[in-house]
Formats: sequence, C-alpha cells, structure tokens
Amino acid sequence: MFNVTKKILVLPGDGIGPEIVSEAVKVLEVAKQKFKLDVALDNALVGGAAFDEFGSPLPEVTMEKARACDAILLGAVGGPKWDALEDREMRPEKGLLGLRSGLELFANFRPAILYPQLADASTLKPEVVSGLDILIVRELTGGIYFGKPRGIRTLENGEREGYNTYVYNETEIRRIAKVAFESAQKRGKKLCSIDKANVLEVTVLWREIMEEVSKDYPDVELSHMYVDNAAMQLVRAPKQFDVVVTGNMFGDILSDTAAMLTGSIGMLPSASLDTNNKGMYEPCHGSAPDIAGQGIANPLATILSVAMMLRYSLNEVVAADAIEKAVSDVLDKGLRTGDIFSDGMTKVSTSQMGEAVVAALQEAS
Repeated sequence: MFNVTKKILVLPGDGIGPEIVSEAVKVLEVAKQKFKLDVALDNALVGGAAFDEFGSPLPEVTMEKARACDAILLGAVGGPKWDALEDREMRPEKGLLGLRSGLELFANFRPAILYPQLADASTLKPEVVSGLDILIVRELTGGIYFGKPRGIRTLENGEREGYNTYVYNETEIRRIAKVAFESAQKRGKKLCSIDKANVLEVTVLWREIMEEVSKDYPDVELSHMYVDNAAMQLVRAPKQFDVVVTGNMFGDILSDTAAMLTGSIGMLPSASLDTNNKGMYEPCHGSAPDIAGQGIANPLATILSVAMMLRYSLNEVVAADAIEKAVSDVLDKGLRTGDIFSDGMTKVSTSQMGEAVVAALQEAS
C-alpha cells in the first residue's frame, strides 16, 4: 500500500497569530524530518487578514483548501481594527465560525493540564491545582452561537432589542455525548455533563439524552451539574472533574476558566474534530492584539496544538509525545515567556521559546 501525503493547512490569522504559528511550524518541520512524517504544508488567510485581502473573513479559496486538507493549524482571529465593521457577517470571528460549521467540526477538545513546573503560576493555591488534568468536551457547531432567528430589531415603540436562539436537536446532543463517553472510557471513566436544566428547556433535553446515551457506556459514571455551580466548583475543587461535556456557550466560558487554573491560557491547546477525526487545531487564547508584534506572546499552546494534531488527525502518536516532552523539558530548564514568568526563571521571547522547543525536540532520543 502506498503512503498518502497528509495535507496540513496553516492559517496564521490575526494579532499574535502569525508569531505563534511561525514557531509551531518550526517545531512541526523538525518533527517531520525526525520522524519521517509524510506531510505537506499549505497556507491561506482567515479572519481580519482575509477580509483585508479578499473582502471576506472566509474567502472561498481558503474554504476550498480547508475541505481538501487532512488537518488545519490555526493561530487566532480578530482585533479592534475590524470591530467597527457594520456588516457583522464580515467580522473576523465569522471566518472561524464558518470553518467550524462548514467542516462540521462539532467536537471541541480543550484539555486543562497543569504542568508541575507551573504550579506556582496559577492564581489558586498549589495544593488545589497540582496534578490537574481535565478534558472539556465542548459541542461546537450548535447552540446559541448558531441558532436562528437572531439579530437586532426595532420594536413598535422605537426601542431596539437583541435576540438569539438557543437550540439543540437530539442528533447534535447524541453525537457529542458519544464522543464524551468514549473519551471518558480512555481516562478516569467519569463524565460530568453541564447544563442549566432548571431554567432552559433546551438543556432539559440535553440532560435526558445524556442519560439515554449513558446506558451504552455502563463503565462510565455520569453526573450532572448546573453551569453556575460548575463555574464555582472549577475554582473551589477542580480536581473533582475528569471529563466534562457541555454545549457551545457554556463550554466557551468554562474552558477559559479551566485554562486559568493552569497558570496561563497561553499554555493550552485545543482540537475541533469531525466524525472522521479531521480537525482544526488552535490555542485556546485569542489574538491578543495589544501585544502583537512585540515578540512576547507564548507559543507553547500552539506548539502543543501541533502535538494534538499529530495524535488525533494524523495518528502520529510517537511524534506527538516527543513534542509534548520537549515542551516539558524546556519548562524544566526554567524558560518562561512573560505570562508564566516568576522569580528565578529566565524570561524569553516568543521566538526564543520556539527555538528552545525545537532544540529539545532535536536532542530527543
């Protein structure tokens, strides 16, 4: 059987996106050589950069390349430069949402893992977060972010009113439930489903379907929690969670909360997958336009996103493990970007951190 070259589409995006993606690509190129990966990289624009060039945050040429590739590496999109656009469909974030929906990337994996070297970087006490390892499974293509009708209208009295629709159908809930239960089987066999079933009918259905699907996974312990309590528990006793599954909006909020438990959102990767494990991989953080171009952004979340890409979409587990170990080795040496810096450590730039991971990967046996 002939090997088929895997196609990776690189979308640097906006703000710090190009800086952090550049370092991640360097690491990927070293992994390609070291582990003889049969991959080919291509580039395209998305978000604000695409709007400036093509007049659309998701031009058709980008979408065509996205459909044809096996995996996507994304930086970040958005920034104040485009906030004043009157046509909301032209905002950079619409490019990201368009990729997710157009490629049916419905399952978002957001791990919140505390590297032991960064226990003191968390704003919580080390004993509360040490050993933290949570996987948040977020439904990504439904819910209030995509529900219709939506918009801003003027009422008869002249007052303006904004409205959105929070909607999930049974199929959407079942497929994300299946992914979450299967993920729990591979970990601690505990799954906590987050909803607001005491207020929102859509999450009453969510809870009912979770219970139904759980019958197919008797080895997994299913529990339920209201989202407001979940937010509190993440800060109070985060290690009670193993795998968490929730809808789009709640997952967006809770995953950022969980990220900060680890010391910095700049450390956490994410994966958005379709039913065949084709995925888009990106750091959990945003475009951070306030620090763009200064060379101080943390590239580790993007580098770790490359590791997730190799593991989930390309089935190159050895290479993925090696990249994750290289990141850990660099942290062992005391190298820190500003967001995770503490006394006694060595502060480095974006490129210096990337180069350090490259060197650690090259030295790995």
